[in-house]
Amino acid sequence: MATKGNIELQKGIPVLKDAFIVIIKTEWNAAIVNKLEAGAKKILKAAGIKSITYTVPGAVEIPFAVKQHYTYSDPLPDAYITLGTVIRGDTPHFDYVCKAASDGVLQLNLSMDTPVIFGVLTVENEEQAKERIGGKHGNKGEESAVTALKMIALNRKLKK
Repeated sequence: MATKGNIELQKGIPVLKDAFIVIIKTEWNAAIVNKLEAGAKKILKAAGIKSITYTVPGAVEIPFAVKQHYTYSDPLPDAYITLGTVIRGDTPHFDYVCKAASDGVLQLNLSMDTPVIFGVLTVENEEQAKERIGGKHGNKGEESAVTALKMIALNRKLKK
């Protein structure tokens, strides 16, 4: 069960210079995902961070898009933020999609030098999703952006 927003996450947001973040978002559940993106961009804009967004069909395609961008783009971003929403249905499809997306992002984090933030909602119903795009659980897009900023700062510190 999620807590009502991560108040601690908002503390100690690092000030970064010359950071660049790539957002990979899904087409599925666009009304929800677009609010996650708006939340992330709000935080990034306030921090003076440049970003660009790419859209993929669904959550399973997120790791591919991140990997391809990482492989073929120059310059590389300082972090990736992945955004999507998977809502449970009547079949096991939900479980497969959630596992594929989360395992894919985990593999990327273990194999790349750039942090990949998992901002994909995996919820039982649309009400739970709405609670996480500005409802009682805050905006998980904002939290993903704060996490990206903190991971960039950590990555830069560890590389020194």
